[in-house]
Amino acid sequence: MMLWSVSGIGVNWGTQASHPLPPDTMVRLLRDNGFQRVKLFDADYDTLKTLGKTGIEVMVGIPNDMLAIVGGSMKAAEKWVAKNVTQHITSNNVNIRYVAVGNEPFLETYNGSYLGITFPALRNIQLALVKAGHNNQVKVTVPLNADVYESTNGSPSGGDFRADIHDIMLTIVNFLSLSSAPFTVNIYPFISLYSDPNFPVEYAFFDGNASPVSDGGTLYYNMFDANLDTLAHALQKNGFADLPIIVGEIGWPTDGDRNAN
Repeated sequence: MMLWSVSGIGVNWGTQASHPLPPDTMVRLLRDNGFQRVKLFDADYDTLKTLGKTGIEVMVGIPNDMLAIVGGSMKAAEKWVAKNVTQHITSNNVNIRYVAVGNEPFLETYNGSYLGITFPALRNIQLALVKAGHNNQVKVTVPLNADVYESTNGSPSGGDFRADIHDIMLTIVNFLSLSSAPFTVNIYPFISLYSDPNFPVEYAFFDGNASPVSDGGTLYYNMFDANLDTLAHALQKNGFADLPIIVGEIGWPTDGDRNAN
């Protein structure tokens, strides 16, 4: 397994809920539990304002349905940054550190709907951040599902980007590298278990009870480590071994499936 250093742990905060908690309650929960980082899926004004003066590092999100707008117009991108980044940094003292451009836009289930507009949106938002003077503090990224990469040999060492999106992935990764920005990936071991009833349950957890999978002498005792190293090998294979990686999402359901807990 590759050696990793972890700079911090955060949580995702979504506003699409049947019983959403008030923003001030959510912020209190974050602080009471020692979380110093939070990832948002949109740029809700009240949510961001409540995060002001807390010091919590924020990743603010641009939903997929806005990618065509900010990707198709530099003026629209500048307006978005002014409203959702500049205003909150200067007026509300929000510690915005990242802008998430889209959310898993290359999922295979989207059938390529966002392939042509994700990079233009990423580029325009970065240019807007530069113009506003935020580019040293605020970095762009694209939260991607782990299905954007695969293995050519069934092991992490065979990691590479999915063949059908290989070129656009290299364009995005190169842009992130030039912008000193991170690669953000969402990894859900539960999905492997959900999709395949024969998937070894113990391999989805961190208990160390699974029979290890060997890759050239490297032993993997859980799906998460193997998946993350597959991405690392994909980046290394394409010349971006030093690109920082953020794990944007990981989780397990508490109900609704026989493996929920």
